[in-house]
Amino acid sequence: MNHQYHEKSPGQTGNEERKRLEWRLRQQAESMPFIVWTATPEGVVDYANGRLFELTGISPKSDPATRWQSCLLPEDLSACLKEWETCVKHEADYDIEYRIFCQAENRYRWYRVRAAPTREPDGRICMWYGVALDIDETKRNEAKLYEQARLLDEARDAILVRDLSNQILYWNRSAERLYGWRQEEVLGHPIEASLYLNPEQFLKACQSTLAAGEWTGELEQKNRAGEVLLVEARWTLIRDEAGQPESVMAIHTDHTERKHLERQLLRAQRMESIGTLAGGIAHDLNNLLSPILMGVDLIRETNPDPWVVQILENIGLSARRGTDLVKQVLSFARGVEGAQVLMRVERLADEMEAIVKTFPKQIRFQRRIPEPLWPVLGDPTQLCQVLLNLCTNARDAMPNGGCLTFSAHNVELDEQYTVMDRNAVTGPYVSIEIADEGIGMAKEVLAQVFEPFFTTKKLGNGTGLGLSTTMGIVRSHGGFVNVYSEPGRGSVFKVYLPARLGKEEREALIPNSEGERMPRGHGEHILVVDDEISILTITCQTLEAFGYRVLVAEDGAHAISLYALNREKIKAVITDMMMPVMDGHALIAALLRLNPNLPVIASSGLDANGNVAKAVNAGVKHFLHKPYTAEAILLKLNAALHGGEGVSP
Repeated sequence: MNHQYHEKSPGQTGNEERKRLEWRLRQQAESMPFIVWTATPEGVVDYANGRLFELTGISPKSDPATRWQSCLLPEDLSACLKEWETCVKHEADYDIEYRIFCQAENRYRWYRVRAAPTREPDGRICMWYGVALDIDETKRNEAKLYEQARLLDEARDAILVRDLSNQILYWNRSAERLYGWRQEEVLGHPIEASLYLNPEQFLKACQSTLAAGEWTGELEQKNRAGEVLLVEARWTLIRDEAGQPESVMAIHTDHTERKHLERQLLRAQRMESIGTLAGGIAHDLNNLLSPILMGVDLIRETNPDPWVVQILENIGLSARRGTDLVKQVLSFARGVEGAQVLMRVERLADEMEAIVKTFPKQIRFQRRIPEPLWPVLGDPTQLCQVLLNLCTNARDAMPNGGCLTFSAHNVELDEQYTVMDRNAVTGPYVSIEIADEGIGMAKEVLAQVFEPFFTTKKLGNGTGLGLSTTMGIVRSHGGFVNVYSEPGRGSVFKVYLPARLGKEEREALIPNSEGERMPRGHGEHILVVDDEISILTITCQTLEAFGYRVLVAEDGAHAISLYALNREKIKAVITDMMMPVMDGHALIAALLRLNPNLPVIASSGLDANGNVAKAVNAGVKHFLHKPYTAEAILLKLNAALHGGEGVSP
């Protein structure tokens, strides 16, 4: 088309010139490959080019003001008209996406419809000029990408993509669940610092992937909480259109639980082998040791020489240790067998107190049994062996002396507790605690303390069977054992034995009304802080079920920000003492600086020799021992909010 412009002849009127320009613009609009339309200053559509009629099949003779409405997808029409009215009213540019019916394909296609006002020299709008651009293919591609991303999010494996500088480009929901970081927290950040305990392992795998184009193997990683994960990794090198390496896609399958089960199976197989071996040689060993013990006694009676007597004492001591070792191996390997009778734990406490008196004088014994204990069904000899093992370990953990505390009390475990401790089942128990003020244990040691032959003692000072035997005996009685420890702050071993209650005692456990035993809240906002998601979840559910409103935080730093935003609403805080980023002690100090009158409940698995003292020194009056029951947390929270007995260091 020729776009030459001519001078207006003297006889040519302004009206004719306008018509000529309008004709030329219309010709140009009709030649466009997309829809072109115009509207009056008031927003009434008065023109659309032929592309609209070719696309939709509607008649060019139809009313221009309503023809758009006839070809739009009905569900898009309302939003389209509302946006158009707003733009006309405010003289703003119009930009919206909606679907227009395509007659040839018998379906709706996506279009992006845009319009802007054109103005007279004085600024008044003279018309609206708009276009409709086909974006259907783009929308379809977006939908495919969205569906693919959704499917990747539904995958059970963690899928992540990183560039060659190890910056994370993609992170699916399974990766969020496995590692604990949300996608927006890791995108654009280096991966090795977040996930890998051993950077060398990561670098070697990267080199293999670049060299071969793919790599498969097992990796040791960590999650947000610092817990060790074992994953099976499948890495694939992604190349660009030119064939150059561009990124790496990694698919990680969590095998932590499977590896744990494999280790348990291997341990069980080893124990079966030990049982077979022990059963075969125990008789012969006892036959060898019996003459030695009897001979020592005989020679001691007939030879009073002090030098000889000292040698005989050493021989006898070694022989008796050998006999005890055989008994421990048999007890552990074959399982605990023996007559079980209804008994009281107070008698075991008496025996332990007598035994502890033979310990070095710098070991002090403290007994705490505040109430009559429920009876348990057990083998007194075996349970005495359990407590003796624990007391001996406590003594050995305090080479410079300290306090060994024997505590026992009745406890009814509920669902709140069983969620926090998978070894427990609901019901009445007698809890026995052996606490020391010794050297404590690191996290990696705690993970192995009940394994057979594992010991931290020097060679010759321990067999490594004491705690494994303890665990076997307690489990054979239907109970379980928990241990809590921190380096330099001592340890607490808690033995839970099922209580055997008569009809009257069982009826005494059932309160006359729920309110007598479980105090309810009245909509108070409580902030709960703990790095264990399962504990956060069950505690939140419990408090909400009893009338409280709950805010949760996974570490101290998050808790501070939540409290700052909700300071007027939060009436009390329940916080764990051991957390990453900011521990409970630092959090409590920060909260009490913000509000010295804020009721704070500190919780931990350790006894008062460590965390309770720290919490009290920080100004905390209430302490909750983990794991705790719903009754325990509700009573403690009620006391904190309305005044009640606290704790003392």
